[in-house]
Amino acid sequence: MKKIGIKILVICILGAFGLGHAQKKEVQVVLLAGQSNMAGNGNYEELDEAVRARIDKIKDRVLYSNHGKEAKPLSYNTIKPSKKFPYTKSFGPELFIGLTLAEAYPDQQFLLIKKAQGGTVLYGAWNPEWSVEKAQQIEKGFKQKLDLNKMHITAIHKNLKALEASGQTYKIIGMAWMQGENDAVLDVSADTYATTLKKLIAKYRNEFDVKNMPFVIGQINSRYGVKNGAARVRAAMETVASEDNHVGIIKTSTDTSWSDYPKNPDNVHYNAEGQKRLGTAFAKEIISLQN
Repeated sequence: MKKIGIKILVICILGAFGLGHAQKKEVQVVLLAGQSNMAGNGNYEELDEAVRARIDKIKDRVLYSNHGKEAKPLSYNTIKPSKKFPYTKSFGPELFIGLTLAEAYPDQQFLLIKKAQGGTVLYGAWNPEWSVEKAQQIEKGFKQKLDLNKMHITAIHKNLKALEASGQTYKIIGMAWMQGENDAVLDVSADTYATTLKKLIAKYRNEFDVKNMPFVIGQINSRYGVKNGAARVRAAMETVASEDNHVGIIKTSTDTSWSDYPKNPDNVHYNAEGQKRLGTAFAKEIISLQN
């Protein structure tokens, strides 16, 4: 990275955390990755005023970097309105991960670093052993060229280097993973999901030298793909969580009332209430996996 880019990011982080003259505290870092339900389609305007006031109260202690962009105080994402999602302010799990953590630890500062791309596959674009052949086998269009694991790791290093350059210490306290719906579309991706996910977890832990980094899986409950494809991915997620004491899982129901984590009318993407519950659950599981 060019030095000028790091310098600007350092200034942004110092200013956002108010660290120009105050005593610096260790920043608690959370990694977030996945596909569309990690990107988030919750309508920010549907959150009541009391909830938005809580977010405003803690946002300066929680910085949020999305898609490699500079970290800014926690807030909504600005999107182009569409027929399916006719609003401009959206949010994913990060909003309530940040809020829940900040309220649980009122003296701590946090940095959330997210990379999410809708309609992508662990076997393909997210594969820790990415290859053109695997991507072309399952991804569509421009997604065949995306090495999302590498892109996310690059963004994480960018943010961590900015912290280091400012003299700031940090600790990676966990990662939230909301992905898997599109791995149900082919037998090869559904049947290898557990193996590939274990490799992904190991790669993040090794890359950032956090041996037992807590990793929380959001279980999918989609209904499309090859026969029993979604069920196989769901089972793989439970297997990975059961075999590693530092991996947690947010289990979901396949009941199409979506009463546990409510969805938008498309029956795929979580709505504002669903994202609120999902983010809160992620944060609580990250907390429970500490030490």
